[in-house]
Amino acid sequence: MPTALFSVYDKSGVAEFASALHARGWRIVSSGGTAREIAASGVEVTDVADLTGLPAILGHRVVTLHPRVHGGLLADPTNAEHVADMEAHGIEPIDLVVVNLYPFSSDPGIELIDIGGPAMVRAAAKNHAHVAVVVDPADYAPVLDEIVASGEVGEATRRRLARDAFSTTAAYDAAIVRWLDETGPDDDPLPRTVHLSLERAEVLRYGENPHQVGARYRDTTSTGGWWDAAVQHQGKALSYLNLYDTESATRLVHGFDRPAVVIVKHANPCGVAVADDIVEAYRRAHACDPVSAFGGIVAANRPVTAAMAEALAPVFTEVVVAPSFEAGALEVFAAKPNLRVLAAPAPGEWRFDVRPIGGGLLVQTPDSVALDDDWRVVTANEPDEGLWADLRFAWRVCAAVSSNAIVYARDLQAFGIGAGQQNRLDSARIAAGRADGRAVGGVCASDAFFPFRDGLDAAVAAGVRAVIQPGGSVRDDEVIAAADEAGIAMVFTGRRHFRH
Repeated sequence: MPTALFSVYDKSGVAEFASALHARGWRIVSSGGTAREIAASGVEVTDVADLTGLPAILGHRVVTLHPRVHGGLLADPTNAEHVADMEAHGIEPIDLVVVNLYPFSSDPGIELIDIGGPAMVRAAAKNHAHVAVVVDPADYAPVLDEIVASGEVGEATRRRLARDAFSTTAAYDAAIVRWLDETGPDDDPLPRTVHLSLERAEVLRYGENPHQVGARYRDTTSTGGWWDAAVQHQGKALSYLNLYDTESATRLVHGFDRPAVVIVKHANPCGVAVADDIVEAYRRAHACDPVSAFGGIVAANRPVTAAMAEALAPVFTEVVVAPSFEAGALEVFAAKPNLRVLAAPAPGEWRFDVRPIGGGLLVQTPDSVALDDDWRVVTANEPDEGLWADLRFAWRVCAAVSSNAIVYARDLQAFGIGAGQQNRLDSARIAAGRADGRAVGGVCASDAFFPFRDGLDAAVAAGVRAVIQPGGSVRDDEVIAAADEAGIAMVFTGRRHFRH
């Protein structure tokens, strides 16, 4: 008689699975709540204590940790020594283990650190040549189908189940390590080891280019990111670049308290604006660089109204993302079936910022944008209240732009964005060209210091009245003198925002 051992936290479908096995002549072994759940369906259950000869002890911390359990899981029936040991110690083989673990990630704590469950999972997975291990209720039906069809779980399925089992225990251990890192006395922002546990959430049409394979993975050690909470109302499946650019746009737009819209193209904002209402914010954001906005990502931090949808509809857009959409807005977008419409909450903070390098990863804490924190005016002229508001706005936008980054803005509207150039002067000139005189009377933000006065001179030529930059160059005095010469205000933040 084949034997199945059940020990599950998530009891969905477990009684039905056990009942189907029992009807086909399997012995069901279990304990605790799982045994009661199965027995309530009318299935005869052998208690683990009857198998081991010992009751559950230490407040149920020790139940299955016994040679008659693990010997039954690890025994190789083709090995004469194993067979002899089993006969000598009264150990019976276990053919199937059904285990899912305490939900540590959602409710971390010492008592949610499962010991017996992972031990059984690992033992059965190691011995998958002879034992099948099921850790996901979604596998109950296909495993049962194989047993019904052939009387056993096939070799290929046992191997696949073993792979999933080890993936489960690895993720479980990673979640525990993360919790210990986050709750321990060590105040080091980067722990000694980083344990990433990622599961594939969706397969994408392709990667960054059609010849690349791409997918979105979720962090199994966290309680869920904003992407899992997002709802796509319409449009084609999201591509790799759609996700990447939408992430960038969403993070920036939710940095503003007032109604705001961000338009991103190739990971860089090409339009940003704040206004009293969301439709005006969109119009102002789009006006920054209508050419670059073609085929871009539009993110709003307020519900999209029908008026905003009507303003956006004539423009070819890949994705619109917002907290929600009015019914009238969805009706407008329905006429553009390829437009991806995504309702999503504000994103949470990243734990780490990671990038691959040969043989490993570069890991850093996420960049954060502080406003007015230790900022100081270094020129004779000081910004007035309106300029201060524009400086804060431009500084936040600039931090989201690829370096070297220059942003020209006025009245909480970006007018010129120079991104990703190898020298700051070119970025300043590109931003000025895109502003096309519209930044006169506004401000300039630079993500790093001006190494020479030429970048500042370009900003002055664009007509700005104030500049914000980190400072810290050996030529700061020369740049400050140039600002005073031009009669503009300059603010040093003391913090750089490189983005590569």
